Order: sequence, then C-alpha cells, then structure tokens
Amino acid sequence: MSDDAFLYTRAAVVAAGRTEFDRVLQDPSAFTPYATDLIWAEPLLYTPDRAYKRITGEQWDRDTRYSYESCSNTEGWAD
Repeated sequence: MSDDAFLYTRAAVVAAGRTEFDRVLQDPSAFTPYATDLIWAEPLLYTPDRAYKRITGEQWDRDTRYSYESCSNTEGWAD
C-alpha cells in the first residue's frame, strides 16, 4: 500500500467514528478491511482548510507542529 493510500484509509477509520477508531486502535487487525478494500476518506484531510476559508475568507497557511502525512513521525518508527 502506498503512503497516500495508507493515509486515506487512516482517515476512513477516523470518519467511521470514535467506536471504530478505538476498535482499530485496540485491535490493529480491524484495520484490514480498510486496507484490503481501499476504503478512503481523503476529503476529511482538507476539512480544516475549507472551514478556515469559510470562516475567514482566506486560505489557511497550514504550518502545524505535526504533519498528517504518512511516515512523517520518524520518532515513532521502530528501530
């Protein structure tokens, strides 16, 4: 699975709600249907940008402390 596909399937888990998110967090094998059926929720990633523009009328200069991109948390990688 590509980095982008992994990101979009993670977004799908979030979009499925707190119960599903907690289930996948507790049992990673529950993520399998998202990965094998390529259940994506890419548009969820852009929700903050759209909300900011709707409220302010301006583009959001996204400069956040943490990146949602796959593989960006190198401190969390196993050795």
